[in-house]
Amino acid sequence: MRTGARITAFAAALAAAFGTAYGVGQGIDPVVAEAEPPRHTVHRPEGRPEAGRETGAAHTGDHGAAAEPGGLRISDQGFTLDLRTPRLAAGRPGELRFTVTDDRTGRAVTDYRREHGKELHLIVASRDLSTYRHLHPERAADGTWSTPVNLPEAGGYRVFADFVPRTGAPEGLTLGADLAVSGAADPAPLPRAAATAEVDGYRVTLKGSLSPGASRELTLSVSKDGRPVTDLQPYLGAYGHLVALRAGDLAYLHVHPNGEPGDGTTRPGPEVSFSATAPSQGSYRLFLDFRHGGTVRTAAFTVTTDGAVAPAPSKDGGHPAEGDGHTHRKPAYLTRRSVRDDPRRHQRLWPHRS
Repeated sequence: MRTGARITAFAAALAAAFGTAYGVGQGIDPVVAEAEPPRHTVHRPEGRPEAGRETGAAHTGDHGAAAEPGGLRISDQGFTLDLRTPRLAAGRPGELRFTVTDDRTGRAVTDYRREHGKELHLIVASRDLSTYRHLHPERAADGTWSTPVNLPEAGGYRVFADFVPRTGAPEGLTLGADLAVSGAADPAPLPRAAATAEVDGYRVTLKGSLSPGASRELTLSVSKDGRPVTDLQPYLGAYGHLVALRAGDLAYLHVHPNGEPGDGTTRPGPEVSFSATAPSQGSYRLFLDFRHGGTVRTAAFTVTTDGAVAPAPSKDGGHPAEGDGHTHRKPAYLTRRSVRDDPRRHQRLWPHRS
């Protein structure tokens, strides 16, 4: 073959090779750093069950993922909890002031639907779950709520507003905001799980358990001096009022009894039954309010979900003292707990300090 013909053939082969490489390159993505994956969006449920209704309960959607429980957001569904009193002093009488703002108008909400005898239920709990208050604030004409409060221990607290606006949100909301109580903070460890609690001479026994994503029955039985209490008095339209808070982030689960006074089947004690669904595995602190002899008392329990590890007992090995009205303070040992940040919230949870 002549030299010119050889050069022409070589050039044709080389062009074919480059053409093939170019085509392959166009069919394969370039090697680059992976883009940040999209954040997972949690969708709120559109409805709640009527019987044994749970405020802030987790629901399972089509994809099997539980919705975010109540109390973790300061804003939700177009409403914002505006805490006008972000700081109090430990052991001193103070006043909590706040509004619920309609984000669409920027105005304080003044029209609520009454639930269990109240327009709004206010819960205040310390981050270590040793102090609990169920308060009944009063609303001024301009929509500002206020209530006196005296919190005994310094540290981080969470304020929960549980309400149903007349318009704008067909279902009830539970909004939460952080409250700082100044003083020398000494957080207490979470009391270990126990089936009984005592308060002011009353003994309350808990039967049942919590299970993530499944409704379970909790039955609490009240006795005094060894005798069953069969004349409990109605409180907020029921014979008992139960709030459950998840240890760590204080996710809020608010449940009412299975039955009410005057329905023909519910007895005034000694047992009060609830249906509850835990949003996740872990430890929860349960607070039962009940009225007897004209006084409302609170019994507190630590409950772990099925399969969860129970909290360790206190260092002295004894049972923690349970219940003293609406305040629950346990022997304090220096501990350190971490509370993770939730990227979906606008606030940072208060970390515990040792």
